[in-house]
Amino acid sequence: MPHDEETHDGERTALLSALYDRRLSRIQQGLAAESILSASFSKEEQALAGTSVGERLGYNDYTTIDWLHDLVKDSFRYRAVGANGGIRGKLARYWDSSQGWVAAALIGVITAGVAFLVDIAVATVSDWKHGYCSRNPFISREVCCLDNRPFGSDVPSAQAACPEWHMWRTDYSSQYGIYVGWALLYGIIASSLTMLTKASLPAAQSDSSRKHDMVTGEQEVVGKTMYLAAGSGIPEIKTILSGFVIPHILDFKVLVVKAVGAVFAVSTGMCLGKEGPFVHISTCVGWLVSKNFPKYHENGRKMREMLSAACSSGLSVAFGAPIGGVLFSYEEISTYFPRRTLWKAFLCSMLAAVTLKALNPTGTGKLVLFETNYGTSYKAVHYLLFVVLGIAGGVWGGTFCKLNFLWSKTFRKFDIIKTNPVFEVFLVTLATALLQFPSPMTREPGDTIIKEMLVSCQVGDTAYVCRHEMSDGTDKVYIGWLIYGTLIKLLLTIITFGIKVPSGIIIPALDAGAFFGRLLGQGFPEISPGVFAMVGAAAFLAGVSRMTLSLAVIMFELTGELEYVLPNMIAILIAKWVADALEKEGIYDLAQTVLGHPFLDLEHSINIVKKTPTLVEELIPPEHTMREITVDLGPDGTVQRHILETKLEQLKRRGLMDAGLVLVRKGMLAGYLAEAEIEFGLDNLGDGGAGAEETVLLVPAGDEEALRFEEEGNGFRMDMFVDRTPLTISEHAPMEYLVEMFGKLGLRYLCVLEEGSGKLVGVVLKKRLILWMEGLKD
Repeated sequence: MPHDEETHDGERTALLSALYDRRLSRIQQGLAAESILSASFSKEEQALAGTSVGERLGYNDYTTIDWLHDLVKDSFRYRAVGANGGIRGKLARYWDSSQGWVAAALIGVITAGVAFLVDIAVATVSDWKHGYCSRNPFISREVCCLDNRPFGSDVPSAQAACPEWHMWRTDYSSQYGIYVGWALLYGIIASSLTMLTKASLPAAQSDSSRKHDMVTGEQEVVGKTMYLAAGSGIPEIKTILSGFVIPHILDFKVLVVKAVGAVFAVSTGMCLGKEGPFVHISTCVGWLVSKNFPKYHENGRKMREMLSAACSSGLSVAFGAPIGGVLFSYEEISTYFPRRTLWKAFLCSMLAAVTLKALNPTGTGKLVLFETNYGTSYKAVHYLLFVVLGIAGGVWGGTFCKLNFLWSKTFRKFDIIKTNPVFEVFLVTLATALLQFPSPMTREPGDTIIKEMLVSCQVGDTAYVCRHEMSDGTDKVYIGWLIYGTLIKLLLTIITFGIKVPSGIIIPALDAGAFFGRLLGQGFPEISPGVFAMVGAAAFLAGVSRMTLSLAVIMFELTGELEYVLPNMIAILIAKWVADALEKEGIYDLAQTVLGHPFLDLEHSINIVKKTPTLVEELIPPEHTMREITVDLGPDGTVQRHILETKLEQLKRRGLMDAGLVLVRKGMLAGYLAEAEIEFGLDNLGDGGAGAEETVLLVPAGDEEALRFEEEGNGFRMDMFVDRTPLTISEHAPMEYLVEMFGKLGLRYLCVLEEGSGKLVGVVLKKRLILWMEGLKD
């Protein structure tokens, strides 16, 4: 994240004022240090300098935020706002309390605007694979033929023919070839756009290795390479909301590439959807809006509250499901979701839905995307069929997770695929186009397929499924296409999820379940097959994602069928049970593992730890590591500069970016100094000319000792960076204690003390715990 910046030069808090007023004998040095600190720290961080918590720099890329530190920091900000009296003070407090609501409203409206543009573009670009509208080639077939225009509110009546829509060719083979050609072109465009967001995460590098690289000409060490706009973005958003920092993934450039790339990716006809990327897009909007409010920009904990609220608007505009969007953010995405975030998510999701309904991208004037009216109810005997659909969805979900994980670990490890992601997209697009075009039920985009599968057929309906289901006798060709569609969707989704284009898993899972449900419904004519398609779609998605409450709400918001909430709930819950029995983790958790994103799932971690009695001492670093990260302070709380430089070099050599040094005095813990603050202090506060002879004050015994140190002028102070109240745990404490503390308190590190004596024996970093947990999973 960017460093916090103070906009008013020279302004400082009362806590620091007293510190600088005592530096009259060294006024010029004091002013220089003040200027450096003011330029690098917010007022709230500077206020923390006078406390036992210590101030911090902005978080390094791909490091963890300190939830407790940010909590205290926000308390300082809150008290500063409330300290002013009079009308201006009241207005400031009102504005402070309303910033979150204003930001949530803006996020919802802007997200809906982006979704409107994407929906309109997908409908048009996708139809170009078949033909074009003679009066306006930039409108979709539906708009061209039914005059179903955006911004309109009247539902048109279907027309028997559409003379204004021109097919590229009328013969089957030419249509087939053109369809494949357009799909390949779209796939190349989508993947090429995604390549523009290629980024290498930063990696720590020591000064000695950097100098060696300059001499030898070797390339500087870089971190993991990732494509910021690829996939749904949900695994990355989950990682961010859990407290980690992924650089640039919420930038405006990523938002644009994600939106435009999703248009072409979905238009290829591949087994992917734009609904997943909408979550990433809405989070980008949330970041871009919230960073203009210092209350959120300067506090990682508060920022993540707004990002959680922003996620809800993504699902709201994707499915026209404002309540489902809020529940999705709570159930599937967020790690920290207090009530105030719930309220802001409610507003954000509601305004997103209201705005999208007003913009009316579907031209129907309705928020419900796949409105159905089955007109019949189910009986007790049908519960058995809903259970069967739940079992099938669970079997498919668990199998899909295993096979997709295996596909990612095998096929995508080939050098030609790993180094040429565009080529993989080309192959998947080619296979998809060749396999899907032969069936009239699979050649359309995913959301169109769902709309067709969920339809309730009435006499006179012209939909493809209705023409065959309303005919006399059993249509074996139609049954064959349903079987074909189910198998093709299952197969193609396995090899498609994870390719380097903006894509999501929600629509493909719904498609496969809808095909299977419609197929099952052919044997029970007393109830509409669309009911089984709807329940099957929910079951298959539940098996893949393990969503429950949010998915049940999304399904009735998506279809408007409140009567069938109970069948959906039955199928969803059974699908989750069966899928969990086959594979403990859902697709988003497995995607985090494949991508290598750090994430601590508290519930899952506790389930792993409780299987074997383990103590905290299991995670204590080796003795030589502890020697490198421990600083023995003198009686006056000082240390030589060269010692800190050596320790910092050792941290970087280990590739650590969010580690630190533990400060001890006679073996007892005296404080913790983070790596970023060490480097900042050595580079900016010390006198470079004095070099190794400089003395650094880290833990003064009191104000008088600190003042005497300044008057002697033999060094500089870094005590404002030291956390003198680090949380600790006994080495013989159960591992469950440590996991709970990291998971619920959001710690970056935890100091381990010897039982009985209270002496420091180790430090556990959050990343170290996550790595250990991954080892237990394997």
